[in-house]
Order: sequence, then C-alpha cells, then structure tokens
Amino acid sequence: MERILSWNIKPAQEAMTIKQFLRTHGCSHHVLTHLKRSECGILLNGAWAYTNQKLQSGDELRIRVTEEESSPNILPVPMNLDIVYEDEDLMILNKPSDTPIHPSVNNHENTLANGVMYYFAAQKIPFVYRCINRLDRDTSGLLIVAKNMFSGAVLSQMSAARQIHREYLAIAEGLLPASGTIDAPIARMEGSALMRCVDHERGENAVTHYTCIRHAASGDTPLSLARVHLETGRTHQIRVHMSYIGHPLIGDFLYHPASAALIPRQALHSYRLRFLHPVTGKVLDFTCDMPEDMQSVL
Repeated sequence: MERILSWNIKPAQEAMTIKQFLRTHGCSHHVLTHLKRSECGILLNGAWAYTNQKLQSGDELRIRVTEEESSPNILPVPMNLDIVYEDEDLMILNKPSDTPIHPSVNNHENTLANGVMYYFAAQKIPFVYRCINRLDRDTSGLLIVAKNMFSGAVLSQMSAARQIHREYLAIAEGLLPASGTIDAPIARMEGSALMRCVDHERGENAVTHYTCIRHAASGDTPLSLARVHLETGRTHQIRVHMSYIGHPLIGDFLYHPASAALIPRQALHSYRLRFLHPVTGKVLDFTCDMPEDMQSVL
C-alpha cells in the first residue's frame, strides 16, 4: 500500500518546521519515524528533507507512506463485504452480526479482518489491518477501517478525542421515556473476564444519551426502539447502561438471557458515523438501515 500526500505551504505556516507542520496534521511519532527511514519519505520542493527544516510560504511538502508487508497472522478468507464507502485513506463497512472484528482464540478465519485482508490480497495490495472503532461480535453496523498508516494515526487520535460521532439503534425491553441520559461509571464485573457492571467505586466515567423513537411489542413483551449516542466508549457501555436503568437490550445473552427467544443476538446496530476526513477535513456522514432481524422483531 502506498499513499502520497502533498501540501502547499501558506504564509501562516511559514517558519514552522516540517515536523511541527506534520504533527499539526495528525502525524504520530510512529509515522514520522517511518517517513524519516523511507526513501523519498519526505520531500520539500522535490528534494529529500530533514524534519527540522523550516518551511517557507509557497513551498511544496510531500510525504510518501509505504507499507510493503501485510498484517502477519491474519489469514485472508473470502467474504462478502458490505462496503458503504471507500477512498484512498479509509473504508466504511457495514458489519453483520455474528462477526468478530479481530482474530482471537477459536476465531481465526471468521472475522472481519480475514475478509478485509482477502479483499486486498485479491488485488495484490499489501495491507495492514487497522479498525478504528470497535463493535461487539453480535453488534451490527458501521465501522471505519484505515487504509494507510497516516490515516490510521489521524483517525485513532480523533477517536481518542471523541471526535467521531457514533449513533446506534437499539431495541430495549419495556417502555422507555422520551429521552434520557445515563451517567454511571462502568467497571469489569468481579470474577468475570467478560461482563461489565455499573460500579460507583471502581468504575470509569461512562455517559450514554438515548431518545425513544417509538414503542412496540412482541407478543406480551413491550419494547422500545431507541436512538443511542455515546459520549464515552466503554466496553459493553450501551448494554450495561440500558440494563442498569431497567430496560435491557433484547437478545443480550450476557445481560438479559431470558429474552433470547425474541432475537438470537443483542438488538444493537451502529447506524450512523459522522467525522472529518483524516486528510481532506471534509465532513463525512454515513448511515445504514437497521438489519432485517431487528426490523422483524418490531
């Protein structure tokens, strides 16, 4: 994979060093090190340059990000990928439920990573897998995959700074109020490697906002379809918070196993992503419809 980026230096950027300029554009220490060690990694007006060189108005700065080896230990496996958007820097994928994002114990060939690696291997393009936002195995919906080292660094910084706006659709049991905010710290449940819980002594700050779209029912079970916005990103945050307020997600085998007859996975779908493009700064805003299994419940 190769990505070449260039900038024309403006008067306001004059006297900055190349390093300062690239850091303001999201270049991480790792990316800068890679550029310095790469042939033609950093060019100023067509000539090889040091990162401590000063820029002048009208200069052309160009960087060349190259990766010649693919991610090790991720086996390419043919998979039908639902690609919502793709350009030189990123992909937006609609992940189905029952699909882990990364390989793990007992999940070596059935993950989204396997399918993405095959997609690029089929094009004979070396690729390093960088998934920016994470979803649980059984949560469906939109994901960002960075296509190069530079965009990966910028998007990771944006994610850490909570600059990637994420919204979910969830089906909760019971009749939710019109809207609400759940502000309750989350910690790992003692004695469990997987489950989380609200813990006001050990927990990390976690805030979830929800808006009820409509009420419904499945037989005698009252249900609520809600739009959920995360202010923080703790593991299982939506699942834990909704259970905490007495409206667990249906189908959630960890936090509401009694509802498994309604849907065979937690009824949670990442339906919207909004963020700035890591290179152009353009606003990107993507949505995808709720999958059929959740629609059929309603």
